[in-house]
Parts: sequence; C-alpha cells; structure tokens
Amino acid sequence: KSIRSALGPNLKWLACGGAPLNVDLAHFFNGMNDITFIQGYGMTETAAPFAATRVTDNVIGTVGQPAPGSSIRISDEGELQVKGPNVFRGYHNLPEKTAEAFTADGWLRTGDLSEIDDEGHIVITGRIKDMIIRGGENVYPREIEEFLMGMPGVLDIQVVAVPSRKYGEEVGAFIIARPDVPVAPEDVRAFCRGKIAWYKIPRYIAVVDGFPLTASGKIQKFKLREMAAERWPEAMAEPDSKTAK
Repeated sequence: KSIRSALGPNLKWLACGGAPLNVDLAHFFNGMNDITFIQGYGMTETAAPFAATRVTDNVIGTVGQPAPGSSIRISDEGELQVKGPNVFRGYHNLPEKTAEAFTADGWLRTGDLSEIDDEGHIVITGRIKDMIIRGGENVYPREIEEFLMGMPGVLDIQVVAVPSRKYGEEVGAFIIARPDVPVAPEDVRAFCRGKIAWYKIPRYIAVVDGFPLTASGKIQKFKLREMAAERWPEAMAEPDSKTAK
C-alpha cells in the first residue's frame, strides 16, 4: 500500500522493457489491480517494441505476442528470429554486419534464446552469448538467477561463464547481498543442492557491492565475464583445483 501511495493516483499504466524483468517483481506490479502492467520486447533493429503482453493477458514470465503483421520462429539452436514490416533493412554502409544480422532466408537474428508457449506468447530464456556450456551441458544463466533470487539475503545476482580448463566453462555468480543478511558462498551452494541440477550450481561465487552498468542502467554482462576470468584464474589451472569462494 505504501508503494502504491508513493506512485500517486494518476499512474494507470506501467510498461517494462529493455531487460528481463524478475518474475517476483512482475507478480508484485501485476497484483496492483488499479494499474495496467505490460511487458514489452523489442530491439533498435525492430523499430522498438516488436511484441508485448496484451491488457487482457495477465501473463507473467513472457513478453507477449508479436505485433500484428509480424512473424516469429525459433531456430534449431533456440534463437528467436523475427520478420515483419517493422524490421530494418540493414546497417548503413555495413554490408557484412547486415549479412550477419539476418539468416539466409531473410529472418532477423535477435540473439535471444526463447520458447513459445501454447498460447503463442514469447518466453525469453537468455542470450545466446550468455549461455554457459559446461562439459557439453547447456546452462542458462537466467534460470539460475531467477532461482537464487528466492534465497534469503540475495538482493540481486548475475550468473556468467568462468573459463575452465577441465569443462570449457564453469558457472560463476556475482551476488549483491542485502545489508542485513550475510550471504556466504557455501550457503548459496547448500540452497541449490537438490533443487536444481548439480552442474548448474555455481562453483565460483563472489559477493560484490554492485554490477558494471551502461549509461542507461543496463548490466554489462561482458564486463562481468571479464571480471570472472580475472578473479578466478584457478579455473584454468590443473583440473583438480579446489572449489573457489
């Protein structure tokens, strides 16, 4: 009630886009009956919003359905690909980059790993470049992040790949802890055991004060990957190296 009051009586709509929204936060805003909450999805290359939840959807965890006249498909690799009148034709004077952005049959590659539910809603599961391949197993950071957001003491979390000599990549996690609840690496692993697959449990864990951000406030995951490689060089040492903290 205090948050609703702080938002003021004139606020009737809330729209979210630009980055994945935490499921718990989506439920929170969706529970405000006098506010219409919409989750959208788009890229610069699709003239901003390409898909959005409808007012009547009441769907959590998806970015809705594509705009009228637009088409979507999921590639064999799990990538969301789009086509429609709002998709750009290419980058100015950059033919090679334009060719990379499209498939051979003219679909725009979004770079997002996605699924389509039974009602045609798009579910974003991660970024292709963020996916961790640990010993041949595909690990999706967002799945682990959503799970660990339910752990007491975790305020925010980002999961990234740590270069590993033995497995190719290991699972690493940077955590921002709540000031009143201490979070230790072994507590995180204990919280995961028996609840998610063993190979998804972060081996390398660090509690940090914040994440590197862009000027618009987006988390720079590539910098976190760089930080992970620098912070845990032992992952590239002998295969019997000890679990890091």
